[in-house]
Amino acid sequence: MVHRLVVSYGQPDDPGAFDAHYRDTHVPLATAMPGLVRFTVGHPVPVDPSELPPYLVAELDFASEEDMAQAFASPEGAAAAADVGTFASGGATMVHFEVHEVPAGTTSRP
Repeated sequence: MVHRLVVSYGQPDDPGAFDAHYRDTHVPLATAMPGLVRFTVGHPVPVDPSELPPYLVAELDFASEEDMAQAFASPEGAAAAADVGTFASGGATMVHFEVHEVPAGTTSRP
């Protein structure tokens, strides 16, 4: 089973500075966390153009919730967590959950 952390970053004061810091500083910190099995990022585009989406969404996958907790308790995880406040001027919302696969074409609910 995969346990996923989703980080949604609000619109930054300076998108260029955010992108540079995220790419050059934050990504190396995050990818150094022990137990990280997958890390993806993207700039979301709203389905409804009247809605303001997050500026950036990152997904970090771990083998289990325990592995995620150990990653953030590590020096590497503490450094990555502390770094968020240095560049995320638009704020950051973090949620985590156990991922449940739903096969395509399934009509029952999870």
